[in-house]
Amino acid sequence: MGDARDRVVIGEITLPGVGRSVGFARSFVRETVPDFPGVDDMITVVSEAVANAVRHTASGREGGRVSIVLAAGGGVYRLEVVDDGDAGGAPHVKAEVGAETGRGMRIVEALASGWGFRLDEGRGVTWAEFPAPVAEDRGREPLSGPG
Repeated sequence: MGDARDRVVIGEITLPGVGRSVGFARSFVRETVPDFPGVDDMITVVSEAVANAVRHTASGREGGRVSIVLAAGGGVYRLEVVDDGDAGGAPHVKAEVGAETGRGMRIVEALASGWGFRLDEGRGVTWAEFPAPVAEDRGREPLSGPG
């Protein structure tokens, strides 16, 4: 996992805590890292995390909001979804496999290389990390080849 000191914020957006904000969050991620090979996984994760924030935290109340922060560095992209808090607990992976709901964090766990939750000044921060391509290796030819 990347060291926080190595990361630089490459995009940030704050949206109203309503269901339609999930689509805006997906567009934000796609526009921020369009060439990232794992962008589809990151979009799925932001969808789940924003939907959870709207459904299960104060973000979904009148005047609520949810923020998405995307940072890069230390070999990872780090996606953070910041809610308005007051959820009464941290997000977690539910054990029941056949349930109609509660699969969101299982999806996050499957798609991200790491994820977690922290409280930051009363707001909840769900984060997920994805391995970033090494900038120095992009577009370079192999050092040895046929012949």
